[in-house]
Amino acid sequence: MSHTVQSLPDHQLAPLARAYAEAVSAKRRQVLIGLVLFVGAFIVAGIVADVKPATFFTNLWRFTDYLGRIFTLEQGPYAGRFVLFDVVEWMWGFDKWLKLLWETILIAYVGTLSGAIGGFVFSFLSARNLTPNSTIGFLAKRWLEFCRTVPEIVFALIFVVAFGLGPLAGLLAIAVHTFGALGKQFAEVAENIDMKPLDGLTATGATWTERMRFAVLPQVMSNYASYALLRFEVNVRGAAVMGFVGAGGIGQDLVEAIRKFYYADVSAILVLIVLTVMLIDLGTERLRHHFIGLENRS
Repeated sequence: MSHTVQSLPDHQLAPLARAYAEAVSAKRRQVLIGLVLFVGAFIVAGIVADVKPATFFTNLWRFTDYLGRIFTLEQGPYAGRFVLFDVVEWMWGFDKWLKLLWETILIAYVGTLSGAIGGFVFSFLSARNLTPNSTIGFLAKRWLEFCRTVPEIVFALIFVVAFGLGPLAGLLAIAVHTFGALGKQFAEVAENIDMKPLDGLTATGATWTERMRFAVLPQVMSNYASYALLRFEVNVRGAAVMGFVGAGGIGQDLVEAIRKFYYADVSAILVLIVLTVMLIDLGTERLRHHFIGLENRS
């Protein structure tokens, strides 16, 4: 069956075409003005922050030169050549670095788990639709803001002063920052739940704890787990630099190699960190997708 499309007569079509052209023109003006404002803000921010593009381009060769040096062997029969010509010489500290990497992963794991537990509890207290009362919600939100606003490295410095050098300071820094970051993300997930199960349990006289357990938890658990896994990936990278301030992990050897100009050691440690993070990323990616799939099916 064929259909014939009826076109409007010209005297009716012309005003519609003009209105469409004016609407498109107005939209383009808005986009152009927005682009100009964005570029202007970008330039002003750079000027105020004293960012000098000339310095970047003048010294860019130093960066590429440094990359070239850290991937060049300094000792052995292949000294002066690319590191892959003598992998044994390049990775001379492999066993020691592997132990430090394992320590870094453990710092990230325990820190993430500890922070996630704190964020889990505070998400129910700080979520606008779940908090027992406004005062508790206000205090819980301010605490989460404090935990995630202070950078991890600053927390690590404070804990090193308080508890001394070692992994404990790094673990505490990761845990506190994760507490704040995951608490905020968890609360946002909780604020978007379906309220009907919660209203139903409230009507039966269920306590606040029972409402959280049976009406909220089933709706948010998969998202909570997904965010926690993503945070673990981030924390492995974060734990790798905790050693810069003496808070344990592979970072201690990395900063020592940088300061003492052990160029090949710098690249060896960086490559091991990158490979470790890639493996963790691949391992957790499937789990996160599984949890996201569960969320979409619910």
